[in-house]
Amino acid sequence: MGSRHELDLPDGRRLVVHDDGPPAADAVVWHHGSPQSGELLPPVVAAARARGLRAVSAARAGYGGSTRRPGRTVAEAASDVAYALDALGVARCLAVGASGGAPHALALAALRPDVVSGVVTLAGVAPYPGPGRDALWFAGMADDGGLRSALDGPSARQRHAETAEFDGSSFTADDYATLAGTWASLGADASRSGEAWPGGLVDDDLAFVRPWGVTLGDVTAPALVVQGGADRVVPRHHADLLVEGLPAAELWLRPRDGHVSVLTALPVAFDWWRSAA
Repeated sequence: MGSRHELDLPDGRRLVVHDDGPPAADAVVWHHGSPQSGELLPPVVAAARARGLRAVSAARAGYGGSTRRPGRTVAEAASDVAYALDALGVARCLAVGASGGAPHALALAALRPDVVSGVVTLAGVAPYPGPGRDALWFAGMADDGGLRSALDGPSARQRHAETAEFDGSSFTADDYATLAGTWASLGADASRSGEAWPGGLVDDDLAFVRPWGVTLGDVTAPALVVQGGADRVVPRHHADLLVEGLPAAELWLRPRDGHVSVLTALPVAFDWWRSAA
């Protein structure tokens, strides 16, 4: 969908970027979840096009043809996106991140306040508070095995990946209905990406339980934190942590939504940015 670009990063790695829309338009920069290919999904493009917005997405290192970078931090992955925005001539954007993409959207806002004029997180992961202070961070997760294994380092997280299987209880009935409807493309992409690029998910989880390289306090742009009250993957407490740490944030709690069904709020989140601009 749209154009696919392969950019050469300054350190020699390749970054795959997807771009849809007129070059001069304000952009929505989509930060994909874990695992995902980085390709623009139809509901993201449709919501952007309906509002005259350009949609851009980059495959994080280790996904979708982008060169893997073991040990990458959240901020380092976001700096790749910042490079892509300069290469594509994006001068003003909304950074949007779903699930594992949310930390990267926030990091982009922290790194490039000259370009990012708003941030939206949907079911976003909050910064890890550290051992001994992480009971609430993990509380309510249907399957926390990947993140817990990441605390023991790359080898432990890789061993977990070799036997891990998706826990069906992670999703609510509304999540499954959403995956059978508007967001069917997300389920197909996640399944394909988990098989094709397992290293990307390993590197994401390792980055989530380490310092991001930026703090929430570094994000000066207005932020909308969208959270499903029934989320069993990234529970509601993460949204509270994000709102507490971000200087200019508001919480939109959707009590009945789960981890996937909350994505149906995306078009209205785009409208929030347009009205706030």
